[in-house]
Parts: sequence; structure tokens; C-alpha cells
Amino acid sequence: MKRGNCGFALVEMMLALLLGLVLVLAATQVFIAAKNTYLSQNAAAYLQEDGRFVLSKMLQEIRMAGLAGCLREVDDASSATEFSRYRATPIQWDSAEHKLTLITADVGEDGGAPTWSLVTDCQRSAVAYSGAHQGGVGQQVFALRRVFYSFRNRQLLLGSGLGKQQAVLLDNVEAFDVGFGVARTATDSEVSSYSSHPGDPARIRSVRLRLTLADPDARVRPQSYTVVVALRNRLP
Repeated sequence: MKRGNCGFALVEMMLALLLGLVLVLAATQVFIAAKNTYLSQNAAAYLQEDGRFVLSKMLQEIRMAGLAGCLREVDDASSATEFSRYRATPIQWDSAEHKLTLITADVGEDGGAPTWSLVTDCQRSAVAYSGAHQGGVGQQVFALRRVFYSFRNRQLLLGSGLGKQQAVLLDNVEAFDVGFGVARTATDSEVSSYSSHPGDPARIRSVRLRLTLADPDARVRPQSYTVVVALRNRLP
């Protein structure tokens, strides 16, 4: 056989195919690892965004909890004087039902129908009415709402008003816990300890929220987010 007519032997072809297969498998592994990393990072980003949205909403409402307008004394013209009864405890936590209840104020004009309207001139008079109410000349109207969050069946539920109806706010919730920073006395401003069962609501100065979210496809481990917010209207 002439030298110019030489080809590949069977062994050489098998070695070439084997090397090619190894390279393809290596590239496939790199691609799969990159894809899994992307999916994990994407899932973690979604969890972080969900947690940030929910906690930001709750932080804003907790900051405004206990708002009573410009004056300390408020005349109660609500139905069955319900405003005075709820106003006494603007924040409550039921650990048995994992339920957080707030009496808070809307920020802006897009908060929906208020539970009460506080009409005041910030000088001599302040009156609370049930539902929406218009103020007169020289008066301000504060829209107050009762909102409540509860954790049940791996869902965070949200309700408002004086009823018990709630809608799903967030799915795939592993845990929802609330702790309270309490002062030594009702007149102290500094937090002395944290407790999930504060004996005296008047001693509550801050709220610590802990929310744990899980990816439904298990692409990333459950992520926990913790924030602490002060009750501005309860600081002496």
C-alpha cells in the first residue's frame, strides 16, 4: 500500500470518538452546572423580592400603628364606640393562631376604604367616625385601618376591617414569627428585652419580624429574613 493512501485505523477512530465523547460530556456538565446555578440564583432572587415586598409593607404599617392624629383626646363617634376599644391595643400578636393585628394609618390616598376616619383641626377637636368621612374647613382627615396578618397552611394571609375574611398574600411560607421589644415601664423609651408575649401593650416599643420562605421547586434552601421596626407613635 502506498503511503499517500493510508487512512485511520479502527483503534484510532475509536480513540477519537472516545475523546470527543469525553469533551461533549464535560461541556454538558459545565452547561448543567451553569444552568443550575442560574436557576438557584433566580429562585433566591424571587424569594428575596417576595420577602422584601411583604416586610416593607408590614414595616410601614407598624411604624404608623397607634396614630391618633394631632391630639391625645379623641371623641368616639364610631359605631358602638368600637374605635376606643380597638385603639387601646394598636398592636396584638396571637401566638396560638400566628396572627398579628394592627390599628394603623394609611400613607397617601391609595390605601382603600378606611375602617375609621379621624377628623381633627389639630387644635381643639378630634372625632373618630366609622368608615370614610369628610372633614370641614380647616380640618384634617386621617384614614385609620385595622389590618391583620396570619400564618396558616404555609400561607401568609391578609385581612382588613372588623371582619375575619382574609386573602392569600404570600405562598410557600415556612415560618412567620413576631417578637416585641419591651421597655421596663410604660414611660421608658429604651427597649430592655424582647418577648413574644408582652404582658403590658403600653410597654411595647418595637417589633421584630421573622419570615422564612421556601422555593416550591427546592432549587434553593429556605431563606429567612428578619427586620426590626420601632413603633413611632408609642415612643414617649
